[in-house]
Amino acid sequence: MAKITAAQVKELRDKTQAGMMDAKKALVEADGDMDKAVDVLRERGLVKAAKKSGNTAAEGLAAVAVKGNVAAIVEVNSETDYVASNKEFTSFVKEVAQVIADNAPADMDAALNLKMASGDTIDMAAKSLTAVIGENIKLRRFNVIKKGDDEVFGSYLHNGAQIAAVVTLKGADEATARDVAMHIAAINPKYMTRDDVPADELQHETDVFTEETKNEGKPEKIVPRIVEGRVNKWLSEISLVDQEFVKDPDQTVGKFVASKGGTVEAFTRYEVGEGIEKKANDFAEEVMGQIKN
Repeated sequence: MAKITAAQVKELRDKTQAGMMDAKKALVEADGDMDKAVDVLRERGLVKAAKKSGNTAAEGLAAVAVKGNVAAIVEVNSETDYVASNKEFTSFVKEVAQVIADNAPADMDAALNLKMASGDTIDMAAKSLTAVIGENIKLRRFNVIKKGDDEVFGSYLHNGAQIAAVVTLKGADEATARDVAMHIAAINPKYMTRDDVPADELQHETDVFTEETKNEGKPEKIVPRIVEGRVNKWLSEISLVDQEFVKDPDQTVGKFVASKGGTVEAFTRYEVGEGIEKKANDFAEEVMGQIKN
């Protein structure tokens, strides 16, 4: 039996995008013959990754992992929603989140090159999973959040892990932080406080409310007061600390956290597929395509 070298494994992986162990096994079976090894992988459906890489991946799962004072929130995409229930996919997403929390990479390139338990990088593991599942699988985005020793993380997965939220509180406990993360996942605040709203966005909304109020025929002298009230209501709806707390609408999120001795320091919310233009499938065209094939 021919001795299989690391260089051969790398060459086969570069040609096929197969995982490290799959490539090695194929070379062993092919007795070191590169072309035969490629055929072995093709026969097993492990060379699909390159062909699938152009397909839109707008479904998938989000996940959160924590290691000490570091938390990671990730979104891993697939092409269809039913893949989210695939055990291999869900395990992959959870491991990706933990590996990123463990290593706190600075950017996407660094994240994709992190090693997983299998020995594959996140990038290669995603390509191997693409071949196994038959859908384009990719790490779309991640965020690494760091906290101080006097702060706590709270996280929450909502709607079958289609939405993930992480919040950092100072001076409160983890149970409070989890409740706030749940609120963030469900209500989707745009900013942490009203002071975080950009001036141009605030001005735009003020102008819109002003024209709206004038068009309602309100007396000119009370228009500014009405506009001020509408702007304040809008700010309270998009700012986390001013929102009505989902578990107790009689108080704001900020007051709820303050009642627990804390303040909100930061938050991140991911919703799977947000911002991705999904391809609309024509069912009749799809059926006709299958008949022709």
